[in-house]
Amino acid sequence: MYTLITANRNYSSWSLRPWLLMKALGIPFEDRLEPLTKPDNYADFRKFSPTGLVPLLIDGKRQVWDSLAIALYLAERHEGVWPKDDEARAFAQSAVCEMHSGFVALRNQCAMSLGVRVRMAEHDRALAKDVARIRELFEQGLDRFGGPWLAGAEFTVLDAFYAPVAYRVRTYGLDVGRGQAWVDHVIAHPAMQQWEAEGLAETWREVSHENEIERSGTLIADYRQG
Repeated sequence: MYTLITANRNYSSWSLRPWLLMKALGIPFEDRLEPLTKPDNYADFRKFSPTGLVPLLIDGKRQVWDSLAIALYLAERHEGVWPKDDEARAFAQSAVCEMHSGFVALRNQCAMSLGVRVRMAEHDRALAKDVARIRELFEQGLDRFGGPWLAGAEFTVLDAFYAPVAYRVRTYGLDVGRGQAWVDHVIAHPAMQQWEAEGLAETWREVSHENEIERSGTLIADYRQG
């Protein structure tokens, strides 16, 4: 059986992607959580991860690091990771890679913290551009492939890779137009509900992540325990 090592449910957007993908597709794995508890966890994480980062997939003696690499590895071994339709698959592959390498302003200004709600100041140009592109991708996927998922009727890796954005949309009140239908749909997924419940129950607080949230705007609600 696979082992998937992830970090805090509340903060770790990169961890959510392969965890959700495997849960949604029914791929069995041992769920191992290594919490982010200080600004620099590299030395601690290097004890089990070659990059000092998570997520990390372990398959026997083989290690697969990086969320995209994990998705590609699983796609070679399990059906349903990518859409079956050629056009939908090309769209999904492009959009997944765009998320993996882009949206810097969104990452920097809207850190993932699923348990809080923040009232942001007016978006700067870079963030406004990222939010507009997210809205375009969501609407394009729903319109072209009929929903309710971004590449059609079935959940795929495309939905897993944008799932952390769904939490960001909710946390920061981002306007994604008709893409809000997908945001609501993915947050309602049972695996997402499990991830959120576990995140809200966490008592870990890491200063640098909390400072990022504070800088992003005015905290108006905190649903986390502890």
